[in-house]
This record gives sequence, C-alpha cells and structure tokens, in this order.
Amino acid sequence: MKLRCSISSSLAVLLLTIGPCLAGPCTKQIGETEAAFDAKLNAAAAAGPTAVESTGATLHHQPTLGSVARAEAQLGDISPENAETVTAALGRAHAADDAGDLKACEQALAEANGALRK
Repeated sequence: MKLRCSISSSLAVLLLTIGPCLAGPCTKQIGETEAAFDAKLNAAAAAGPTAVESTGATLHHQPTLGSVARAEAQLGDISPENAETVTAALGRAHAADDAGDLKACEQALAEANGALRK
C-alpha cells in the first residue's frame, strides 16, 4: 500500500515538473509583450468608437490578439501598420521560441515592443 502511494506521489511530482521544462527560451517575454499589446488594444477600444458585432464574434470563442488588432485598426483606434507589425513579430517570436532560437525570438520581440511604443 505504501509503495502504491509512493508511486502515485512520484508520478504527480513528475507530471507537475514537465510543463515548465517544455517552455521555450523566451516564453515569459512573449507573454509580457502580448499582455502589453492587449492592454494597448483595450485602452484603444475603451477610448474609441464602437462597431457592429461581426459574425465571427458570435461563434462562442475568444478573439485572438490579431483579430482584435484588425478591428481596432479598421476603426482608426490604432494604426494598421503598427497592428500588423506587432502581430507578425509576435508570430515570429512564437515560432522562434518553439524552435529554441533565443536570438531570433529576442529580435522579433524587440520589433514588436518598438511598434507598441509608437
């Protein structure tokens, strides 16, 4: 009985440690940049005009940062160029992070953060 409990406990500890090991070299920085982008989009949405709800918005799933950025750019709340730059750079950062390429990830994040400051 003690052996079974010990094995179960060991398995639980092993499973809890796998997640952080699977993270890429800049996963945390990507999350921080996405949070900053989300905050900028939320501020623009709160201050700007509203639009009619799209058909896609009624499909019962969460919008992506890219879809929110496109909607805000269409309303003129943020520049379409900045929205596209940040969205594309974050996509490259995710790809580099998945590949374990820290330098490429950092370059993409620098581009995204530069566009966020404009």
